[in-house]
Amino acid sequence: MNSKSKEALWKQILDRLTLTQEDQTLFEGEDLLPVTVTTARPLTTEEAGLLQELLTEKFHKPVELQKQKVDSKVVGGVLIQYGDHIFDATMKRQLEKMDAIMKAIHLNDQDLDQTEKMTDALAQGVKSFHNDVDLEEIGVVEKVGDGICTASGLGGAMSGELVALHDGVYGMVQNLRENEVGIVLLGGATEIKEGDMVRRTGEIMEIPVGDAMLGRIVNPLGLPLDGKGAIKTQVKYPIEHQAPGIAARQPVDVPLQTGLKAVDALVPIGRGQRELIIGDRGTGKTAIAIDTILNQKGKDVICIYVAIGQKASSVARLYHTFEQYGASAYTMIVAATAVDTAPMQYLAPYAGAAVGEYFMDQGKDVLIVYDDLSKHAVAYRAMSLLLRRPPGREAYPGDVFYLHSRLLERACRRNERHGGGSMTALPIIETQAGDVSGYIPTNVISITDGQIYLETDLFNSGIRPALNSGLSVSRVGGAAQTKAMKTVAGTLRLSLAQYRELAAFAQFGSDLDRETKAQLDRGARVTEMLKQGQYQPLSMAQEVVSLYAVNNGFLDEVPVEDVTRYEHEMLGYLNNHCSIILTRLEKEQKLTDDLKEELDEALDDFGKMFAPGTAGGM
Repeated sequence: MNSKSKEALWKQILDRLTLTQEDQTLFEGEDLLPVTVTTARPLTTEEAGLLQELLTEKFHKPVELQKQKVDSKVVGGVLIQYGDHIFDATMKRQLEKMDAIMKAIHLNDQDLDQTEKMTDALAQGVKSFHNDVDLEEIGVVEKVGDGICTASGLGGAMSGELVALHDGVYGMVQNLRENEVGIVLLGGATEIKEGDMVRRTGEIMEIPVGDAMLGRIVNPLGLPLDGKGAIKTQVKYPIEHQAPGIAARQPVDVPLQTGLKAVDALVPIGRGQRELIIGDRGTGKTAIAIDTILNQKGKDVICIYVAIGQKASSVARLYHTFEQYGASAYTMIVAATAVDTAPMQYLAPYAGAAVGEYFMDQGKDVLIVYDDLSKHAVAYRAMSLLLRRPPGREAYPGDVFYLHSRLLERACRRNERHGGGSMTALPIIETQAGDVSGYIPTNVISITDGQIYLETDLFNSGIRPALNSGLSVSRVGGAAQTKAMKTVAGTLRLSLAQYRELAAFAQFGSDLDRETKAQLDRGARVTEMLKQGQYQPLSMAQEVVSLYAVNNGFLDEVPVEDVTRYEHEMLGYLNNHCSIILTRLEKEQKLTDDLKEELDEALDDFGKMFAPGTAGGM
């Protein structure tokens, strides 16, 4: 290649460099700009002199080629570095940009069979490609390990900013120090080595959102994990988002039915509420959340289940449960399993909240389950200690409270002026030996609007859900109950507390007066009626009828061991012979006098036909 051809080639490459007014300020106060150039092959003396001359002309400042590097991976072109800023006019960089454009092209399965449509889509991608080269801010990896890396440079990086490493590996800036930044790696940690380049993107973490997410399992980056192909959606929401302000909210007074008698009667949940589910390992915390999701079928509620640090097999089993019971059409799963790094587990609940906010912005009601925030706090602790942040109580960093408060505050019920819609949060916390006074449990209890406390002793004695009516509370209370449920549940908590106190006292003596014995018998039947099997959520009307029957003495002559069968057969009888009662209850949502009369008559008729002690009954 002759001198003129070389000059024309280098001019063509450098013409693509875009230098803004802001970029020019970087060179102020410099009489001579020392730069490092990287090319795929060594530069000849003639080419080095020509490049220096063209750069001086481009930057309007004398340029000195302080260092020349050779790296065959750049393929062609040139990479020009000044301090911690670069102009990357290499062939490798252009190919990476083109690859990103092509990956963003969404083709339907039927389009893949039509060559013409596929060609048009690819041509459109090429047409949208711009090969201009902007000034980029970079850093250099100094240390890497355990999913964390430290980089020098990146002086303008922001906390939470997305940074790009090589071969499609991304990280998120967490620590900002004077001469270095701490970055958590979002996968691909084994591919990063000391000396690698880190680029600023100027963007914060985002996740794809939209109706296409429903029925899918995704990781915290929005990438599918279910093998069903790419998720075709154009909209993205930031993972971290400021919670709605006070003026945008309205009171929580619309019930969100769980389908569980014990919960809907004793600790009612409203749309927009944050109700904590807390208890030891293996007490049925996840079971309550799953039943609540199954009960939203046909109620126009979008459900999001966030699995943090769970086994992949558990997530797969849960996914099949949703499919089996017809919940997958309105439910999605965000999963950061036990095999994922601490940063991925840390991001999972925020990613779920971002998807929920998209649907809330459409004016829809959303239910989101965080299972569980204990593992989330542990993942954040691991990440923070690796970033060398100072540990505090129980080795948790000082901002662990803010970690969960900024997440749970995103759940609310918006007023009509701000688009309506709601997001109800059910965070789960695992306690150790029933200790609710631990650091993380007390933190989350103070943020939420009440808690469903599950007790190991109750669970082991066969009471499921194992809800402790004394320690469980809903700060929304009756505001989130229908009038019908209020009628039957009004004195339920008090009578249960009195029954348990009397039952404990009765153990010490056998001589009981008739009134005490009647109270104990009624309490035993109420306790039995509140039992409920998993995957068997009830409608509001069915719950009201069951509690009405036990409260009003219709089960006083039924043996305790037959209460569950009585309920099952009684609901079947009403459904087959008196369905109008259930229909009216669902529609009117209150127990009127005439409805009570009809219900009393129906329960009397059923009671005459129910045969205690025999299976089958009706």
